[in-house]
Amino acid sequence: MFYFDSSYFLLVAIPTLLISAFAQMYLKSTFAKWSRVPNTERMTGMDVAKVLFSRTSLNPIPLERVSGSLTDHYDPSANVVRLSDPIATQPSIAAMAVTAHELGHVQQYQTGSGLIALRSALLPALQFTPTISYIAFMIGILLNLTGLIWVGIFFFGFMVLFTVLTLPVEFDASRRGLLLLKQAGLTDTNEEVAGARAVLTAAALTYVGAAITSVLQLLYYINLAQRSNR
Repeated sequence: MFYFDSSYFLLVAIPTLLISAFAQMYLKSTFAKWSRVPNTERMTGMDVAKVLFSRTSLNPIPLERVSGSLTDHYDPSANVVRLSDPIATQPSIAAMAVTAHELGHVQQYQTGSGLIALRSALLPALQFTPTISYIAFMIGILLNLTGLIWVGIFFFGFMVLFTVLTLPVEFDASRRGLLLLKQAGLTDTNEEVAGARAVLTAAALTYVGAAITSVLQLLYYINLAQRSNR
């Protein structure tokens, strides 16, 4: 079975582990650094969100607190921004940056971003493609049915496409977030700008790592199908 294929560990498992470990370590260290640096206005994440709603073209939506760390997100189905306790309650540059990023997502939806529309169009397919993909892989490999392996690759491709499309969506949300902070007059110093960018860059690396991982896995599956056809 391909789970014990040495090439899988060399080409997928080990690179994935290294990339993920680096991205997480860099994110945690960067977040920890800028969490200790207060923003000029001494505003918590909740305060920053309220100011951005009042000083920019964003339409206000509900804000909620959520447990955990780095669990911040915008929920489009409920139209609510949820901020983790370290972000919601601390007046740091990190809190300001993360809040702005989530409101960048809000702006994407409120302005009808094409990137969001494209990624959202894939969501219905993602409800069943993982199951079909892995079942097709398993049966195709066990019974040496190359055609079925290619079916698994086809459906796995939807998940890869979604992961890759997430990159421009996240980069765009960060870009929008930094612009919102500037429009609201909350990035008064070079340190705040640099800190906000550092935090958002570190967060983006986790999505880059996920995209690289999914592409590596797809290439491995393609190589597996080609080998089974020989």
